[in-house]
Amino acid sequence: MTGISVFMGVERSRTRALVQRGGSAMRMKSADLDRESDQSGALTRLLRRYTHSLFTQISQSVACHRFHRVDARLARWMLMTHDRTGSDEFRLTQEFMSNILGVRRERVNMAAGDLQREKLISYSRGMIKIRDRAGLETVACECYSIIKEETDSFLN
Repeated sequence: MTGISVFMGVERSRTRALVQRGGSAMRMKSADLDRESDQSGALTRLLRRYTHSLFTQISQSVACHRFHRVDARLARWMLMTHDRTGSDEFRLTQEFMSNILGVRRERVNMAAGDLQREKLISYSRGMIKIRDRAGLETVACECYSIIKEETDSFLN
């Protein structure tokens, strides 16, 4: 979801949304979201839960970037992508991963190569296939389970 800033009373957000993978989406005008969240207790509760989930993910990701190895962070990101796409195969370029992880492309190449040698993933020309999800979960840092539990609690 983008536009949580509207719910929070901000007229113009300085953030930019990035779509990682194609699919369907729904759209609502800012004025309609503002009006509906004022009138609907259920929508307001849902948006508050979403905001809390988002803040948890952001703060956990910041700590993760500071304290955890690149291969663990890459495994976390791949697992999160797998969870959200529902597919064992997806496109993640080295450039995109280097931007997300805050490291140079060479470091992403090394980390992805390590995961591939361990037969956890297959990786070629930006296409990733998860071959051993359980193994990938053992490489990922504990941030993955914290974010996943929070996201699952929001969605249920």
